[in-house]
Amino acid sequence: MIYFLVGKMIEGDSPSQERILNMSKRKFGDRKDARRVRDLDGLHCIMMHIMPKRTEAEVYLEFPMDVTDLLPYIEEKNRLHPEYKTTIFHCLVTAVARVVTMRPYLNRFICGRKLYERNEISLSFVAKRRFVDHSEESLMTLIAKDDMNLDYVTRKIVGDVKELRESRGNNDFDGVINAIGSLPNPILHLFIGILQRLSASGHLPDVLTQGDTNHTTVLLSNLGSIQCPCCYHHLNNYGTNSILITVGVLKKELKVMPDGSTQPRHILTLGFTADERIADGFYFAKSMKLVEYILQHPQLLDVPLKEEIVYDR
Repeated sequence: MIYFLVGKMIEGDSPSQERILNMSKRKFGDRKDARRVRDLDGLHCIMMHIMPKRTEAEVYLEFPMDVTDLLPYIEEKNRLHPEYKTTIFHCLVTAVARVVTMRPYLNRFICGRKLYERNEISLSFVAKRRFVDHSEESLMTLIAKDDMNLDYVTRKIVGDVKELRESRGNNDFDGVINAIGSLPNPILHLFIGILQRLSASGHLPDVLTQGDTNHTTVLLSNLGSIQCPCCYHHLNNYGTNSILITVGVLKKELKVMPDGSTQPRHILTLGFTADERIADGFYFAKSMKLVEYILQHPQLLDVPLKEEIVYDR
């Protein structure tokens, strides 16, 4: 399932102070959307030449996460604010944004055998207008801000999805993609080739990258919303996206606790696909463990991204 150039930026987002600082320090060889990482060891330099394509360097991991303690927290949130229904997916989006903030290697990508780190953190996901086979899908992108927390994420996603489902027309990118798709095959092939080269060099115009999930830090696919388990999902060579997370169905399972007892717990399994060239397996595994830790201590979701959190390392 390849999502290409069809998307919607969630309104009201603006660059963080950190992004503005990065942009002001732009050096020769940097891209407009990222700075080049130059202090690389020999192994990582070689890996970019041995595996020049993102799809050649995919790693896939499954993470079952205990979210039992998260459920009463969500219930209390929804009791206090019934106009904005918080979901597990909203909590996961917030937790992932927090972890990427704390672990910046996750915000990297490789293009043209060069390693870059983005100027901003962006998370994207899919929203269907209706849950029927032929319903249209729109892709949405959320830019992380310094004051972002769970309440911020919930209001942004709920408001924007509601606006999408109540709207009758297509968004601007739908018109663009329909126009491109109507081109004759030889012209379309040439046009896509030009886009791929511009994307690799960082010269795509903003109108073709803003709202495109292929140019975001993490793409999340909420398969649990359609009662589907998490699964492996490939990355794309086009664009800069290096991490894709699929979210499965919430299940109740018996789990052995630290004291040796067995308890029924609510388990959410995530499928995690990443470009292994941006970090090693230990870094990825530790990052996902931190996502689980935040979901198990949901009060951390209320802390804005600009504030550090204290956690058991």
